[in-house]
Formats: sequence, C-alpha cells, structure tokens
Amino acid sequence: MPTYHQRLAEQKRTAIVDAATALFLESGYDKTSLARIADAAGVSKATLFKQFPTKAELFDAIVTDYWRTEEGALTPPPGDPAAGLTALGNRYVALLTRPGMVALFRIVIAEAPRFPELGQTQFKLGKQPFFDAVRDYLAAEHRAGTLVVDDPVLAATQFLGMISNFAFWPRMLLMNWAPTGKAMAHSVAEAVQTVLARYAVTAASGAERA
Repeated sequence: MPTYHQRLAEQKRTAIVDAATALFLESGYDKTSLARIADAAGVSKATLFKQFPTKAELFDAIVTDYWRTEEGALTPPPGDPAAGLTALGNRYVALLTRPGMVALFRIVIAEAPRFPELGQTQFKLGKQPFFDAVRDYLAAEHRAGTLVVDDPVLAATQFLGMISNFAFWPRMLLMNWAPTGKAMAHSVAEAVQTVLARYAVTAASGAERA
C-alpha cells in the first residue's frame, strides 16, 4: 500500500500533468512555461522541476499516461481471433475515449509544424506500442493457423482504422460526438467481423500453408 508521502507525490504529479495539458491546449506548447504550469497546478517550482526537469519530459509523461492501458493488461494469446480482436478493440476504444485524449491530439496537431518532436513523442510513446501489440497478435494468429495474415502491419492498420474512424476522429471536429457504449461495442464487433471475413482460413489458403 502506498505511503502518505507516495500518495501525496502522485497527487501532485497528477495535478501537474492536468495543468500542463490544459495550458498547452489554451496557450500552446511554446508559450507555456514550467513556472506557469507549477502555479496552475498549485505546486512549487522546485516540486515540478524535481519530477519534470524539462518541458519535453513533462510532455513525454502526458503521452505515456494517456496511452497507458489497464494494469496487468496483456496481449491475448492466439487461438481465438474473435475473442482476441474484441478484447484489443475494446481496449483501443477505452484509450481513445479517455478524458483528455482529444485535447492531447489537438495539442500535437497545433504544435507539430514548429515542434515535430511532439508528434514523434505521441507516436512512439503513445500509438506505436499499442499498434505493435495488435500487429504482433495478428502475426501470432497467422503462425497458429487461425488466420491468414501475410501483412500484419496492413491488417492492424485496417482493424484499428475502422475503430478509430468511428470512436475518435469525429470528436476532433464535432464537439457533441458522443456515441453510446453500445454503439462503440457494435463498431468493435463489426471491425472484428470484417477482419475475420478478410483473413479467415479458407480451404485454398489452408492447402497452401500445408
């Protein structure tokens, strides 16, 4: 169990990350100083600098926090692609609809022309690890003989794209876009069925692999 000081440190860290996200969105990454973030978070500059010596490290932490999956979440084992893809799809929806995720993307899109490293951070620390997990899962199903996926990168792109085009991207333009949980689950189910239909093991493909 965390000690009092550990809990306090975590509360301060959360306050710093929340304040930085709001200020980056309001004023831009370049015009937001660490001192201003410390003031908005209600912490001393010494406390902020101890946790985040630079603004770049703070942004890295924001991206990592926003893309962190639930504790103990693992890539499903191969053998049941319908169940595995459903689990991954639902996990992706949970990430994309996390409070603040839209704001994070807006910060990156607005600042990337001047600070391309922000886009690189968002990709490498955020989306890339999850994408790699889906790619590796599809490759594992291919090796297990349950799907025929010769290009797991393309298959992962198709699968995640179908989900994000409903669950996330409209939110970037439509402020009132808020599909129900049932609608989200349906979009995942349809994406799973599409992938299964495209990459199912047929008699011909089974003969080729044999």
